[in-house]
Amino acid sequence: MISTVLMNENQKDIASMEFSEVVHKRRMVRHFKTEAIPAEVITRIFELAQHAPSAGFTQGQSFVVVTRPELKKEIARFCTEEDYADTFQHPFISEAPVLAIPCTRESAYHQRYQEADKVDDDGQEIEWPVPFWFMDIGCSVMILLQAVVNEGLAAAFVGIPGKENNAGLKQLLNIPEDCTPVGVIPIGYAAPDVPSPSLKRGRKAQADFLHLEGW
Repeated sequence: MISTVLMNENQKDIASMEFSEVVHKRRMVRHFKTEAIPAEVITRIFELAQHAPSAGFTQGQSFVVVTRPELKKEIARFCTEEDYADTFQHPFISEAPVLAIPCTRESAYHQRYQEADKVDDDGQEIEWPVPFWFMDIGCSVMILLQAVVNEGLAAAFVGIPGKENNAGLKQLLNIPEDCTPVGVIPIGYAAPDVPSPSLKRGRKAQADFLHLEGW
């Protein structure tokens, strides 16, 4: 699928940034140029995303990558793109040259933690303190968003509202029943966009974020 992404001969490789620069430059962009992304750039981005950690090295994370215009429009419909367009003035989901759909497979974790090296003292699967399958796909998404910036690109993250839309997206993309798509990530070259109104809230004080030696 990645090989179908059109190459742009005029696009030069972007030198890797310092990590701190990547972190500070990352933001949710909601308007993209029509310029295609070279296939080797997409490959590099997902090679990095695959290096995210996972509980028990279960690797329950997966991505679907979509570049076909008609398919992107269908995906955008399940994300209720028209509602976003009212605020951000652009159909930024369907217009992005690449859409990435991150998925997590809960059953893979149950299977992994029923193996001999992971069962508890009674030979039973652990009682999960938190659903690590969502933690792990979140790690993959964060690495992906940073890898995008490192390549001189931009991205956003949108949810899939409601069970019907989630089920429709799974059917559209032939996602297995036991896999959960957690959202859609439009990726492309940034165009001037409308910043999120939520940014007016400002970043909370470090004293409220960081608690040393205890809360």
